[in-house]
Amino acid sequence: QVQLQESGPGLVKPSQTLSLTCTVSAGSITTKNYYWHWIRQPPGKGLEWIGYITVSDSTYYNPSLSSRTSISRDTSKNQFTLQLSSVTPEDTAVYYCARAGSGIYWGQGTQVTVSS
Repeated sequence: QVQLQESGPGLVKPSQTLSLTCTVSAGSITTKNYYWHWIRQPPGKGLEWIGYITVSDSTYYNPSLSSRTSISRDTSKNQFTLQLSSVTPEDTAVYYCARAGSGIYWGQGTQVTVSS
């Protein structure tokens, strides 16, 4: 079955851009009818959907984050990425990537802390 693995820096300074990569194995990000998501969970809070990208590279973002969010794909590496700009300590969270469509598959998550 498909597997997803998040990677990126665990510590980001305020005002910088957070960049995370999700590497997909045992499945292709070019397969139709799948949607590739980013979700996060701040400490002590619930899950917050960030956005997703489709196989046609259409993107949809949480309105509260859309001005700072960019999701893209690299089909040659079977990866998709998240960039979140102008981060603040409120962006500290565990970040997850996931595939939706015929069930939902999640990565294990990666902790990102925003601190100077």
